[in-house]
Amino acid sequence: MSLPTALSERTLGTLSSALGLETAEDVALTSAMSPEPVGRLQVLRGGPIDKAVTVDLVVPQIGLDSHMIFAFTGSDSAIPHFTLDSVKAAEYHAMHLDLIPRADLAVHLEYLDAAFLPLTPLLEQAWQIEGVSPAAIGPRQRAMMSPWMLVCRATDAAFQALDTTVDRYVEHWLTLVDKGVPAVDAELAARDRANRANLFSPEVDHVWAQVSRLLGTDQAERVRGELVA
Repeated sequence: MSLPTALSERTLGTLSSALGLETAEDVALTSAMSPEPVGRLQVLRGGPIDKAVTVDLVVPQIGLDSHMIFAFTGSDSAIPHFTLDSVKAAEYHAMHLDLIPRADLAVHLEYLDAAFLPLTPLLEQAWQIEGVSPAAIGPRQRAMMSPWMLVCRATDAAFQALDTTVDRYVEHWLTLVDKGVPAVDAELAARDRANRANLFSPEVDHVWAQVSRLLGTDQAERVRGELVA
């Protein structure tokens, strides 16, 4: 089992156990590149969140081993969404770990301090791990995430060392889900719809062009649709 697969499965197991999630949909993803499925889309529901969406893509022919988890809180909730991408490409590992804000952090300081400030030492420690380096991501995409986003490349050893960072982010997020966050004055559902439409837009994130080439337009839109709605 690859390191990204192991991390993704362990994290999903933690979330499912803590939140009482059960698989509602499990769809094989196919490609013209292989007679066998190259991936899997799962939608899990239950507990206090709206849903969790996982996308696994494993294509040895192109050196791709990618696993994404996105746990969405309710449309009327200010609790951030949780996301983890763990990837093995041809020459490196990569990770994207974040809690996605549900309100403008600059004008909701109490919310910022409760939901995000405890992540600061975790993020600082992660960047100090030998073999962790920043991944290329533009300011346009960064604007849709949080300042506590960890988006990086990593050596094998560094990727394994980041297990603790992931575990602590998950632990903090589950605490927020359990105990709640300070109220915010915002149109939460409308903001979330707009944010997710932009976050998963092919115009913003060019990975969707690669996904479409691999899976075809219909399957790529099926995956994207679960993330947007």
